[in-house]
Amino acid sequence: MAEKLRGLFVTATDTGVGKTAVACGVVAGWRARGRDVGAMKPAQSGHVPGEPSDAELLRAAAGGGDPPELVCPYSLRAPLAPAVAAREEGVAISLARILDAARALAARHDAIVVEGAGGLLVPLTERETYADLARALGFPVLVVARSGLGTVNHASLTVEALRARGLAIAGIVLNCASGVSDPSEPHNAREIERLTGIAPLAVLPFDPDPISRAARIAEIAPLVQF
Repeated sequence: MAEKLRGLFVTATDTGVGKTAVACGVVAGWRARGRDVGAMKPAQSGHVPGEPSDAELLRAAAGGGDPPELVCPYSLRAPLAPAVAAREEGVAISLARILDAARALAARHDAIVVEGAGGLLVPLTERETYADLARALGFPVLVVARSGLGTVNHASLTVEALRARGLAIAGIVLNCASGVSDPSEPHNAREIERLTGIAPLAVLPFDPDPISRAARIAEIAPLVQF
């Protein structure tokens, strides 16, 4: 990108780990502290009619005043990786168009939070992954990981991939997206720190109430620097 933008890229170790909830919480938390933060979902797929989409949730967290086409340049029906869903629908996703939207959105705010889809290497276009988008934006990356079994491997691999691409890491957040727990949870944060050198910023417990869950996530916003 020609000009230096300020913001945060949010990725995950997998799908369904609560990345949108964390991204919305970071946006809302910083805005509650007086910082003008916008939000963007460059491409979303698999939106269920009648339910708020990820892009709508992010737009609302950022105050609800931004043009929807800047918040989400591409919205696709099939619950597939954006590049695959776009191929099925005869749509060509353009990284340049996404970056143009990011510039326009960033001009309206002090900083923007950009949420990916699934994990770092999910295909975004026919040529680029979300890692390529993160590099083009130049933002530090926040990794959202599940709190349970398997997260040590997934988080460590994601950190390794980020470092191999020279991407700054804003932190790791472990999130319990369901009420199911397992014996690994008390150990996972420590093991991730031991293997990656990064102590997770927070371990978020499961909370079935969306209002209290959102408030809890918003509390960690100051820990996420960008």
